[in-house]
Amino acid sequence: MARRKPNYDELLKKLEYQFQKPEFLDEALTHVSAPKAGGQSYQRLEFLGDRVLGLAIAETLYKTFPNAPEGELSRRLAELVRRESCAEIAVAWDVGPYLKLGAGEAHSGERRNPTILADVCEAVIGAVFLDGGYEAAKGLVERSFKALLEAPRRPLRDPKSALQEWAQGRGLPPPTYTVAEQTGPDHAPKFRVMVKVKGTETEFGHGTSKRIAEQAAARSLLLREGVWTEDEHGTV
Repeated sequence: MARRKPNYDELLKKLEYQFQKPEFLDEALTHVSAPKAGGQSYQRLEFLGDRVLGLAIAETLYKTFPNAPEGELSRRLAELVRRESCAEIAVAWDVGPYLKLGAGEAHSGERRNPTILADVCEAVIGAVFLDGGYEAAKGLVERSFKALLEAPRRPLRDPKSALQEWAQGRGLPPPTYTVAEQTGPDHAPKFRVMVKVKGTETEFGHGTSKRIAEQAAARSLLLREGVWTEDEHGTV
């Protein structure tokens, strides 16, 4: 009996792409545990898609933020290509029902496994690249990652950089950081750091290194001054 071909109509609608060679999509959705996988899975496509995703995102960021410095572009890139972001895209595509898994993996809920979903996201991008070329893959990335690009899930700036930019924007001198206290043994020190911005009250931060304590102090000052909010950036 001929094997019934899977119906990918709903998935293809979400991808907004039609494969010339559907076998690429088949491979992108096949976990190594799947029956008759024969050792073949999405892993090679994932490897390829990871590189295509990075290039497509980098090009998109370069065009979308023409005045952004390299550091900001790098932070935006890292945010968009991380596993959590890729898993979120795979959920939006609703790839779970289409995954080819072994019986044990299917019963243990692996269709919702963020690691697998992230891998499959990259594999699908790789499949589109092989099927339709770079422009087709870039189009898929731009459509799918648009919301994440416009509204990152995490702060793109570290607290010290954000505080310095805030101070500069108000025409103030750069923040100053002072170690107020150091406790603990040499191999496991703890620091209490004070940060001061002209015209504001002093804030403190704690950490297992001066850098961590400085970041914590800067975060506290940004939260207190209302520059950052706890909903967006959390507490120290």
